[in-house]
Amino acid sequence: MIKLTINDKEVSVPEGSTILDAAKQLKIKIPTLCHMSLYDIQFFNQSASCRVCVVEQEGRNNLLPACATPVSEGMKIRTDTKKAIRARRTIVELLLSDHPNDCLICAKNGDCELQKIAADLGIREIKYPGEIATFPTDNSSKSIVRNMTKCILCKRCETMCSSIQTVDVLTEIGRGFDTVMGAAFNLPMDETTCTFCGQCLAVCPTGALSEVNNVSKVWDAINSDKVVIVQTAPAVRVALGEEFGMEVGSLVTGKMVGALRRIGFDRVFDTDFAADLTIIEEASELIHRIQHGGKLPMLTSCCPAWVKFFEHQFSDMLDIPSSCKSPHEMFGALSKTYFAEKMGLKAEDIIVVSVMPCVAKKYEAARPELSEGSSSDVDIVITTRELALMIKEASIDFENLDDKEFDNPLGESTGASVIFGATGGVIEATLRTAYEFLTGKTLENVEFSSLRGMQGIKEATIDINGMSINIAVSHGLGNARHLLEKIRSGKANYHAIEIMACPGGCIGGAGQPFHHGDLSILDKRMNGLYKEDRGKTLRKSHENPMIKKLYDEFLGEPYGEKAHELLHTTYVARKKI
Repeated sequence: MIKLTINDKEVSVPEGSTILDAAKQLKIKIPTLCHMSLYDIQFFNQSASCRVCVVEQEGRNNLLPACATPVSEGMKIRTDTKKAIRARRTIVELLLSDHPNDCLICAKNGDCELQKIAADLGIREIKYPGEIATFPTDNSSKSIVRNMTKCILCKRCETMCSSIQTVDVLTEIGRGFDTVMGAAFNLPMDETTCTFCGQCLAVCPTGALSEVNNVSKVWDAINSDKVVIVQTAPAVRVALGEEFGMEVGSLVTGKMVGALRRIGFDRVFDTDFAADLTIIEEASELIHRIQHGGKLPMLTSCCPAWVKFFEHQFSDMLDIPSSCKSPHEMFGALSKTYFAEKMGLKAEDIIVVSVMPCVAKKYEAARPELSEGSSSDVDIVITTRELALMIKEASIDFENLDDKEFDNPLGESTGASVIFGATGGVIEATLRTAYEFLTGKTLENVEFSSLRGMQGIKEATIDINGMSINIAVSHGLGNARHLLEKIRSGKANYHAIEIMACPGGCIGGAGQPFHHGDLSILDKRMNGLYKEDRGKTLRKSHENPMIKKLYDEFLGEPYGEKAHELLHTTYVARKKI
């Protein structure tokens, strides 16, 4: 242990710790901007490029960046000297001199870390006006907007994209005043290997990276003569409350339904219904592969960022992923067929809106494989944050809303569908059904604890009727790469693998309320989903009575011809750029 003093307080920290680590142990706040450490996923951005965290060490003339300076025995640090405070203020004033002042209309207004530090330092004027480095805005993708004029070169996005997700799209381009974060050859995002997972924008401290905002499209749809239906993903219900000051991880399912009705949607449905349907199809596909010598392992295909990742990076293995569409896309396909038929409507009379924790779903909805003719399965995708904006715009008192129920026939769900939102949840739900399909016996203990938690890669062997089923779960695309390389080299022997692009799964999606570096928030959201699962009377997807009715009335056999037509898809080999 290394002993040092900060602001006259002694502290001992492990060797290798930084001054910032030691200060946090003493609950001494040192402002940071470029720095971010997410220990749960091994994300460390310590470039010390902004110097906002500078502190003074007794006996040294130069100031030290607290985020990147290792502690040493006997160090005496001051965070509150005139020299340190003046330097921090000057640094932020210089950053503001090269930053747009359109905060009121910025996507990050109220969530911007630069804005908050400037406010905390009491900065009320641009002290050093001058030329601002300006760059064209990249609106090429359906998911992410890049406005590099607002970039402060903290490199958090590069660290996330390259070190954690191993996609390697974003890097530093240019020199001096013209330096910018971008893709090789300054390619627009839709021409790169970007997966649109959005984890870059989840860690961006400013408005340089934001999601494509579809709120106006939704209002236009609601005010049209179309029947506008909405579906909400599992992870949304344990995060939406945060936008209204409610406790992290609060289950707000009923309030969310009530808010959506007040906004003006004609029907409010649950993506969980389609998650149950996904499990029936996915479990049936897994069993078919096992029993008929099909390609193993089978990889889950719910996550669009993960799908685009393997299309670019592992295009020689496109026969491994499940052919199942993601739940919200299955829902869209059924809305314009099964639901339309029941309501006496045509597909073109219906607009399907998805509320998702994910910005990649915006890109996914536009994939040509997920449309019938000129009509997409899903018409508009908004994020959890965008839904919160709509609720606030409509002056709805969210916290005091009465709980309401989802509409049927596409609103009934089981506990298995709810846990889709957490890493390990999809494969756990699949096993609950696959076990009973294979054995004909009742699975008494439906919780597979070995598949849960924030560990990057989890492995388990499940005994089903004397057959050992080898399972792997990963979240984060870097972990996915590790698993796929093992499979490609023949070093892994799995039957099924669940992969989610985002930390913690959908609960950590880039469309969720910003975690600002606190991943304990993801644990609380995860626990909220498991709580809802335990509170359900039915906890296995194949027990959902509305799913049984759907197959009886419309689809026929699971994994059958009509199910394949509506609920399954194909993949595309893409270039690496």
